[in-house]
Amino acid sequence: MSVIRTTCAGYAATTCWLNAWLAPWALLFLRLWVAIAFWHAGLTKIEDPSGTLFLFTTMYHVPLLSASTAAVLATWIELVVPWLVGLGILGRISAAFLFVYNIIAFSSFPQLWPHGFWHDLFTTSAFADHKIWGMMLLMIVAWGPGALSIDALVPRGESWWRRLKSQRGSEI
Repeated sequence: MSVIRTTCAGYAATTCWLNAWLAPWALLFLRLWVAIAFWHAGLTKIEDPSGTLFLFTTMYHVPLLSASTAAVLATWIELVVPWLVGLGILGRISAAFLFVYNIIAFSSFPQLWPHGFWHDLFTTSAFADHKIWGMMLLMIVAWGPGALSIDALVPRGESWWRRLKSQRGSEI
């Protein structure tokens, strides 16, 4: 019985250590990886606006938006939202937003899934990057941006604004 109890205690201690030390770094790594990928896509779009508009006019089929609106919107989403994800500002909300954007991006470009969307959804070759980014973003949505984020600096329970006002009131 002692061996089982010792093993369980060791497992619990290891799990606590991993949650305290490895999880924040892993979430930071996920946030930065996906943020850099989308930010580079935004830089590519802004470097060649006419080429971006051409792609949105001829190849990308974004529903409900004109090609010019979709091109401008996609460019700015890819330049701004990755910073929010990478820094962990409104981490879950910005990751969820980028997750939905990722779905719209790969579903608007049928050349990524030449054998059909549902067939390619379960393969490792078609739109693999988008699948990986989607899983990374889902992890951030599920577990939050982690302890190494701006969100972790925001106090919980008490409103940040109320705390700032009370500190200024005591200084007067």
